[in-house]
Order: sequence, then C-alpha cells, then structure tokens
Amino acid sequence: MLYAKEPDLSALPSRSALRKRLIGAVLGAGVVATTVVMPAEYGIDPTGVGSVLGLTEMGEIKRELAHEAAKDHAGLLPSLFGMMVGAAHAQTVEDWRDQIEFTLAPGESAEWKMEMTRGQTAFYRMVVTGGRVNFDMHGHGDAGDAVTYEKARGSTGSEGPLLATFDGDHGWFWRNRDTVDVTVSLSLRGEYVTLKQEQ
Repeated sequence: MLYAKEPDLSALPSRSALRKRLIGAVLGAGVVATTVVMPAEYGIDPTGVGSVLGLTEMGEIKRELAHEAAKDHAGLLPSLFGMMVGAAHAQTVEDWRDQIEFTLAPGESAEWKMEMTRGQTAFYRMVVTGGRVNFDMHGHGDAGDAVTYEKARGSTGSEGPLLATFDGDHGWFWRNRDTVDVTVSLSLRGEYVTLKQEQ
C-alpha cells in the first residue's frame, strides 16, 4: 500500500511572498499594457516605447479602420431605407409616357427627337445593353437655334431632365462604335408635344 508523502509546509511561499508576487504580476501587466497593448491596439503611447517599436502606427491604422467601419455601418440602414423608398417612388411616380427600344449593329446610328417649346422639361432614362454607344443630346430650332446638352463616348446609359431652351426638336443621336450589336432603351415622361424618329 502506498502512502502519499505529506507536503513540507515550510517549502510553501508565505502570504507576504504571495502578495509580492501578485503585486509584481499586476505591475508587469500594467507595463505590458502601457508599452505594448495600448499603442498597438488604440494608438495611445504614453511612454513613447510604442513609437520606437512601431506599434503606435499600427494602433492608429486599426483605430482609423474601426472608425471607417462604424461610419459605413451607420450609413448602411439609411442607404437601404433610401433604396427602398427610391424603388417605391420609381414604381408609383415614374409613369413613363413613352418607351422605345432599338438595336444598333456596329457602325449603325439612330436619332429620336421630342418636339418641345421653350421652358418645357422632359425626364429621360437611357440604358444601353450588350455594349456601348456614342451619343449626342442636342436641340435644333426653327429660327436656326442649336444647342448641345450632353455628349458621351462609350456610354452605357444616362438619365436626367432635359430643359428646352428654345422652341424646336430636342433629343438624341446615337452611333454604335462597338464591335457587337447594342440595344438602346429610352424611357420618357414630362412636357413635350410629340416624339418622332428622324430619318
């Protein structure tokens, strides 16, 4: 039968020694936190050791990233809400008056104009699928007036208002400079007399 040997109580540390070791451990942890953890995690360097070791810069980067993440998170819900409101607005308010769609082979062109009087405003949405087009949004008046509202090369779409600056025909000229067929979809609403295709 084996008997466990009784521990030598004199070999155990005294309460005073334990207290000293505990104080030493706390002080050591404080030193590590002050010189390493605070600079590396938060960019706070009260002793200057973090800067010497390159830890402060790391902490500043972490802090900036956390700040940016918080800003993104804060803006996420309003953005989602805005998208939902915008979608509902598009479904309830944007009742397009005219919608046309046509396909252009490479090198082909098309021109559509609205007859408008000065001060009238039309709203449009142009979407190009399958490739890109060059377009010129402009107007011509009976009195020789002419204006260019917008020009673009390699466009996949555009939208906005078109305010007629004089009486006449206002609209778009498209040309497909791509190497594939492209489809142009144009939606219109607002103030204009007629919509017609130029020959």
